[in-house]
Amino acid sequence: MNYLEALILGAVQGLTEFLPVSSSGHLEIGKVLVGDQSMPQDSLLFTVVVHFATALSTIIVFRKDIVEIVKGALQFKWNEEFKFSLKIILSMIPAALIGLAFSNQLEAFFNGDILFVGFMLIITALLLWLADRAKKTTKKVSFKSAFVIGVAQAIAILPGISRSGATIATSVLLGIDRARAARFSFLMVVPLIFGKIAKDLLSGEISTETANIGILTAGFISAFVFGIIACTWMITIVKKSKLSYFAMYCFIVGVISIFFGYYN
Repeated sequence: MNYLEALILGAVQGLTEFLPVSSSGHLEIGKVLVGDQSMPQDSLLFTVVVHFATALSTIIVFRKDIVEIVKGALQFKWNEEFKFSLKIILSMIPAALIGLAFSNQLEAFFNGDILFVGFMLIITALLLWLADRAKKTTKKVSFKSAFVIGVAQAIAILPGISRSGATIATSVLLGIDRARAARFSFLMVVPLIFGKIAKDLLSGEISTETANIGILTAGFISAFVFGIIACTWMITIVKKSKLSYFAMYCFIVGVISIFFGYYN
């Protein structure tokens, strides 16, 4: 992987982590298109670095919300901030359990199989299409809905299923206010990303012996900058209900990926 490829893949991760088009799916497609020939461990390290960058961009965009949630949680009072922090924890449980129990099986999906990614993108398109037609409400995230959204996030571990698309679409279909749905979707993933990074580092699956610091830095900066742009942009898009455009995009990319994967 060279610097240009790192910048491109970083931008892909930064944009698609928050836009409902599947960052993992696009990262797999991007690696195939740029002809990434990195060793598996180097490729995994790059993926971890750019995911770390998008997690930081989420913290920057929602810094005020995060500070309020942390303050409320540390007070141990049954206030809105404390309840919200519990809902975030509850939403993490399904993905954490599946990630720990089926880590080896899940890694098998991240091998450049864009035929599989294509089918998952079409499922994402269907979810977004349904969500775009749901009625707008002012409903808040409940404990029950937080768990259901967490299940959607667990399913979105598969490349091609958009995490933000699945969680926001599920929230909207449950009748939750669109702005609250986007906020909850973006905040709920931050602890999981940091947890996954910690697990990979502690397990020894990631090696830095052959890492190119310059290329990793380029990917990190690109993902961080584009992550901030996409996160801010997506909040506005969800409020204005433009998810059908992304549904159409996912469907088209999904069909192209299936065609490309089948004939190659």
